[in-house]
Amino acid sequence: MTALRIAFAGTPEFALPALHALLGSKHTVVGVLTRPDRPKGRGRRLGASPVKAVAQAHGLPISQPAAFNSESDRAELAAWRPDVLVVVAYGLILPRAVLELPPLGGVNIHASLLPRWRGAAPIQRAILAGDTQTGITIMLMDAGLDTGSVLLQRRIPIAATDTGGSLQGRLAGLGAPALLEALEGLGAGTLPGRPQPSEGVTYAPKIEKAEALIDWTRDAAELERQVRAFNPSPVAETRLDGEQLRVFAARAEALPDGSIDSKPTRSQFGTITAVRDDSVLVRCGRDYLALQQVQRPGRRPIAARDFAHGRALTGRRLG
Repeated sequence: MTALRIAFAGTPEFALPALHALLGSKHTVVGVLTRPDRPKGRGRRLGASPVKAVAQAHGLPISQPAAFNSESDRAELAAWRPDVLVVVAYGLILPRAVLELPPLGGVNIHASLLPRWRGAAPIQRAILAGDTQTGITIMLMDAGLDTGSVLLQRRIPIAATDTGGSLQGRLAGLGAPALLEALEGLGAGTLPGRPQPSEGVTYAPKIEKAEALIDWTRDAAELERQVRAFNPSPVAETRLDGEQLRVFAARAEALPDGSIDSKPTRSQFGTITAVRDDSVLVRCGRDYLALQQVQRPGRRPIAARDFAHGRALTGRRLG
């Protein structure tokens, strides 16, 4: 394996398996780029990103530019003399001048099978769309939005129970060894990138808070995917008597064959039809959504049956 000098750019937990893999390899991490510290918790004190915490623990040089608009920011990266810049969920758009500083350019782990789901939220968008498989792409970066040449890809199925959090964890673990494989080929000159196909391009824009609001006129299967995709963030939500109710877990349940209730009126959407031992059943545009875990403001998430205890919920409407 060709030992490379690597500058690493990343911020959240998704980037940690890749950083740990590099630190345990023959390569040398010569410096770390991460987003500036941000207010965290109820006290809103500045806190380090997960990547910064690991970099500090290993005594690595750290740079936290707000943007790469100045010569001084680029000069600091250049002073590390990296052979390659590895980028994993960094959170800043890197200009061409930065990507061209290392001789081997920039290498990115993207959490989808490009060109499907280019953009900031590929994991959530894949679940929302009902995709049955996804994966990671190791690509050479260019100035476009996830348009660089593909070095390699790895696929995994999306389980029917996957949440945004569980799928993110599996993809992060999948990407780390794939990154080492790609760097070995890149350093040896044996792994040329291949252009992305022009067919099959889709985009994964950033998740907006408004998307978390449950629309009870939609199919239960769609709402189940919404709940799964937005766990742990931003978390799907509805309203009960004007109070926010966040939904962490739910499952779609089909109507019984031959049911006369197959075409509900608009006034029925969001109606709680039953409280059961394991769930609270809500009428949707099609079928039912069985709420399994919910959270009131300022409280911890609890089982829906515990939330229902002592409340007369049947017949009340959510939304």
